Amino acid sequence: MKSTLVLLLTLLIPLASAGEEPREWSTNSGQLVLQDVPDIPSTLVDRLNQYQSVRAASFLDWTKDGKAIYIRTRFGDISQVHKVDAAGGTRQQVTWFQEPPGQVLRRDNSNELTITMDRGGGENDQVFLFDPDHATATQLTSSLSRNRMVEWSKNGKKMAYQSTRRNGRNNDLWIMDPDRPDRAELLLEAPDGTWYGPADFSRNGQLLLVQQYLSVNDSRIYALNLKNRELQPLAGDPEQPSANRAVSFDRNGEGFYYITNTRGRAAELAWKSLDPELPATYLTASIHWDVTDFALSEDGKRGAFTTNEEGFSRVHLLDTKSGRFSSVGRLPAGIISDLKFSPDNRQLAMSLNTAQSPSDVYVLNLGSSSRRAKSLVRWTFSEVGGLDTRSFVEPELVRYPTFDMLGKQQRTVPAFVYRPKTRGPHPVVINVHGGPESQYRPVFSSSLQMWVAELGAAVIAPNIRGSSGYDNEYLSLDDGDKREDAVKDIGALLDWIDIQPDLDASRVAIYGASYGGYIVLASAVRYSDRLKAGIDVVGISNFVTFLENTEDYRRELRRQEYGDERLPEMRRVLEEISPLNNADQIDIPLLVVQGRNDPRVPASESEQIVRAMRERGRTVWYIEALNEGHGYSRKENIDVYEQATILFLQRYLLP
Repeated sequence: MKSTLVLLLTLLIPLASAGEEPREWSTNSGQLVLQDVPDIPSTLVDRLNQYQSVRAASFLDWTKDGKAIYIRTRFGDISQVHKVDAAGGTRQQVTWFQEPPGQVLRRDNSNELTITMDRGGGENDQVFLFDPDHATATQLTSSLSRNRMVEWSKNGKKMAYQSTRRNGRNNDLWIMDPDRPDRAELLLEAPDGTWYGPADFSRNGQLLLVQQYLSVNDSRIYALNLKNRELQPLAGDPEQPSANRAVSFDRNGEGFYYITNTRGRAAELAWKSLDPELPATYLTASIHWDVTDFALSEDGKRGAFTTNEEGFSRVHLLDTKSGRFSSVGRLPAGIISDLKFSPDNRQLAMSLNTAQSPSDVYVLNLGSSSRRAKSLVRWTFSEVGGLDTRSFVEPELVRYPTFDMLGKQQRTVPAFVYRPKTRGPHPVVINVHGGPESQYRPVFSSSLQMWVAELGAAVIAPNIRGSSGYDNEYLSLDDGDKREDAVKDIGALLDWIDIQPDLDASRVAIYGASYGGYIVLASAVRYSDRLKAGIDVVGISNFVTFLENTEDYRRELRRQEYGDERLPEMRRVLEEISPLNNADQIDIPLLVVQGRNDPRVPASESEQIVRAMRERGRTVWYIEALNEGHGYSRKENIDVYEQATILFLQRYLLP
C-alpha cells in the first residue's frame, strides 16, 4: 500500500516557477544530476528497497568441458560475468570491470572469453580477450572505433567482427588473429545506410556466413569465401525486399539455416543449399507464429528454436536429418532466449523469465531422440528482495479497436493489461515500447510490479502499429509520413480505457523510452486534455535535430525508418510532427530522463524539450546521468530514477 505520509510530502514541496532557475541537486558522487526533482523521502526509499533489490540471471555460454556455465548477474552496482558449476550452485564472480560487459562469447577450443564493453554508456564498444582463470583482459580493438558482433572460427584461431575502424561511420566486416590484433583485415566495406556482420564460420574455416542489414524490412545473407574474397548472395532480393536473419551453416557444409519472412507470412525457419539453383526448404511451414531464435548442436544433429505466440515463447526441438520437430511441453509460460547446446550436444541452456519471476537460467536435459527432452532443470535462483512473487500481477492480453479499418473490419491493437488485485476504478499508466519496431512482451519487470503495488495503478503496454511480432503490413504502418498514426493508436487506447469500469479515465499517465519517449511527447501534444502526466526517457523531441545529431554510424539506418530530413517535403513533415515544435500544446507535467553519453538519442533532444517547457511555465522534472548512455545500467542511478518516478506519479497521477 502506498504511504499517505509520502503522498502528502510530495504535494507540499514547491517547485521552480516560470523564469526561475531550476532547483538542482546531485547524488551518486555527482554523476546523477536532478533538476526540479524534490528530495526523495527516506520513507519512500525504504519502501521501494525490496523491489530495487530484485536480481536476475541470463545465460552467456558453456565452459569448454560443458560442465559449467557462464551467466550475467549483478551483486554490486553493475552486472558482471559469473560462473556456475552445477544446478543451484554458487554464482562465482569472474569479472570485476568498472563498466557492464556487453556481448560475452567463449573462444572455440578454449575457456577464454571475448567480451565487448563501452565506457559510460557511449556504445563505443571495444573487444577484450578475457582469461577467466586469472581475471585478466587484453584489449584487441582500437578505442577510436566501435566494435561488436564477434564470431569465432571453429578452431578458435580467427575472430570476425563488425567495426567502424575504416572511417568511424560505416559498420564494416573485419577479421583478426587475436594473437596479432595489429594485423586485423577489412573483409567487406558496408555502404552508407547498411551494415555487415558475421553470423558463422563454416566447419572448414573457408566460408563466412555474412549478414547485411538495410532496414527492418530488408536484410540479406551472403557467403564470403575467405581465400578469394568472393561474395555469394544466398538470401534476400533487392527487387523484392524481405527480412532474412542468418543463423549458422549446417555441419555438412552443404547449406545454412536462417529465419525469413520471404513468403510474406510469419517469420519461418528455413534451410537453403549453398547451390543458388536449389530452392529453400521451409522447416516451420506448419507454424503460424514468428520464429524468434534458433540454435544448432555441435554435431549438427539437433536444432532448437523458439516461436513468439502472442508474446509468449514456445521451444521446439528439431531433428535436422528428417526436418521434423516437436514442441517442448510443461515449460513455464514466459519469454525464452539465449538458446545454446552444450559441447556434448546433450543439454540445451536458455534464459527464461515470466511475468511473476525475473530471468533465470534453465537447462533442458535431452534424451536420445533428437525431438524429445527428458527434463528441465533450473540452474540459477535469483533473489526477489524477499517479496512474495505470488502477489505479482500477471497480464491479460486484450485487443482494442483503433481508428482505421483492416479490410471490412475495425483494426485492433494488441495490449497487455496488468490489473491490480484491489477494487477499481484504478489510475492507469500506459507503457509504450521503443524501437519503433520492438514488441512489448510480458517479461518480468520489478518497476512495473512496483507501479501496480505501490500506486494501485493498472499498467497497459500496447503494441501500437510499427511493432514487430505480427505481420509485415502492421510493421510498416507507421513508416515515413504515417508516423502520427501510431500516436492515434494511443488516442484509441484512451477511448478504450474510458469504457472500462475498473479503469479511471480521468487519471492516466504515459511512460516510454527512446522511440517510446517520442510517443509520450507526441501524445502529450495531442491528448493533454486526457492525460495527467508523461514520463519521457531518452526520447526524441524533434526528428530533424535527432537525425542530424545521432551518431554517424546509425544516421542512415534511422533515415530508412523515419524519413530523410534532407529532402524538403520529408523535412516539412518531420518538423510538423515533432513535439518540440508543438510544445505550446503540451499541458501536462513531464519527467524527462537522459544519459549524457547517449549516442542514439543525444542529450540535446531532452535538453531542448525541457527548456521549451520551462519557457512556457510548464512543470518539468529533469534527471541526467553523466555516466550513462541510452538508458541506465548502473543500479545506483536506476534506484534514484525509479524512486523519482514513483514520486512524480504520486504527485501528478494519483490525486
